Amino acid sequence: MNPSEKFWNNIAQKYSRTPVDDEATYQNKISETQGYFTTEMEVLEFGCGTGTTAIYHAPYVRHIDAIDLAENMIAIGRTKAEHAGINNVTFHQGTLEQFNAHSESLDAVLALNVIHLLPNRAAILTEVSRILKPGGLFITSTVCLGHSYLRFIKWLAPLGKLMGLMPDVYILIEDQWTNELTQSGFSIERQWHHGTQNTCVFIIATKKPIDCE
Repeated sequence: MNPSEKFWNNIAQKYSRTPVDDEATYQNKISETQGYFTTEMEVLEFGCGTGTTAIYHAPYVRHIDAIDLAENMIAIGRTKAEHAGINNVTFHQGTLEQFNAHSESLDAVLALNVIHLLPNRAAILTEVSRILKPGGLFITSTVCLGHSYLRFIKWLAPLGKLMGLMPDVYILIEDQWTNELTQSGFSIERQWHHGTQNTCVFIIATKKPIDCE
């Protein structure tokens, strides 16, 4: 078990009991996202945590595959879905790459509060582009600390990780992240900020259709 997987497994129960920091903003994200959904959509959420967001979205789509690195998170998600009477969310332990969805098989991919925890953004973007249908949605909420005083956390993160107190954290700049999205073939439809010093960036993007001309 790698250190990140161990960290998230260890905090799963505490994480599941911790309320959302800004409930109004969270519900705004939920509402905006559902405005793009239809009941025929096949959706994937990676980094789903304990499944709360997937369960919220389940009535608005055909099916959601929800993936997380930590088996303890997934176990809690399955229990939540069962208690909520939700039967169109399937939980999987693992990574996006391990899930290996069929090419152009999905209508939407969600990555909420996870991109800044991953070292391989280029590979993630390539995989998301591969599995999304042309015009499909890529919906992200990402912490971008590059212009915040919180960027100095990068000096503490290795020690925190070594002590099992922190996961991997990567310092992004918002313009860097949006450039990576557009260079990977996505068109940004919605983009807005929230959180301390507006460091959390919510984006709804679409995969550009291939130009056949």
